[in-house]
Amino acid sequence: MDWGDRIGRRLKPRDLHVLMAVVEHGNMAKAAEHLSISRPVVSKTITDLERTLGVPLFDRTPQGVEPTLYGRTLSARGIAIFDELRQSVKEIEFLADPTTGELRIGCTETVTAGLVSSAIQQLSRKHPKLVFHMELADVATLHFHFLRERKCELIVSRALPGAAEPDMNSEPLFYEKFVIVVGPESKWLRRRKIAFAELINEPWILSRFEIVPGAPLYEALTGLSFPRAVIFTNSLTLRTKLLADGRFVTLVPGSVLRLGSKHLQFKPLPVELPRSPIPIVITTLKNRTLSPMAQLFIDCIRELAKPLAKGR
Repeated sequence: MDWGDRIGRRLKPRDLHVLMAVVEHGNMAKAAEHLSISRPVVSKTITDLERTLGVPLFDRTPQGVEPTLYGRTLSARGIAIFDELRQSVKEIEFLADPTTGELRIGCTETVTAGLVSSAIQQLSRKHPKLVFHMELADVATLHFHFLRERKCELIVSRALPGAAEPDMNSEPLFYEKFVIVVGPESKWLRRRKIAFAELINEPWILSRFEIVPGAPLYEALTGLSFPRAVIFTNSLTLRTKLLADGRFVTLVPGSVLRLGSKHLQFKPLPVELPRSPIPIVITTLKNRTLSPMAQLFIDCIRELAKPLAKGR
């Protein structure tokens, strides 16, 4: 296929924008409404693209349209193209005024409460015009939805289990040290020495991640029965609220205690747990140009993580 004659002179960013809208909405009429153009314009754009490329981009059905393999491939590349354009504009804006910019970050809640919030505090003091957009979700959703679809520029989270994704770069920062904590009214605060076995029958608040093989709590239970978990949640806010009356026991990352807000009122108990075997990482897409603000943020995160990396 001759790029100069058949593609370079004919394929326009607007054509890709129309194609991406049709893929997203699955219907040309809805895509036209979303783009504020007529349906015949959308239909002609798709027909012209198919003629230019020589392949069908959509299968037509009575319910709408479904992208073919070619249509999905072009749409995915279109997302990358527009993302690079957007990053170029951000870089130009940053070069014109290095104190401004926007950054979209994906995190899990506990990482946000400690490491990420500390980085944002530092950067916002130095550059008060910076704008941060936060996306909170579980690790898999952050990687496969927010990062891969370029809704976030980077992710700070624990690493995905299993083999590394081929289109992603993950930089290990530290291995989390988990701590058993209670609220300020807990009876356990009067004790200087506590054996883990004594806490087994207390009402626990846990997340699903904390009870799988390899997790610090799981590894600490050799020869012991499992704690009586009465609430399963990933919410740090809910844990904070429920700990207030002194009945519950829970587990929080050491980075939250070290870097998080003093208002959390978590009181650590003198019970040692092994470090997590899964590191906290910064993840970005390969072959994606990072904005200058993202580089600033990553540098700040690296510095904050250095003390947390000691001990392993």
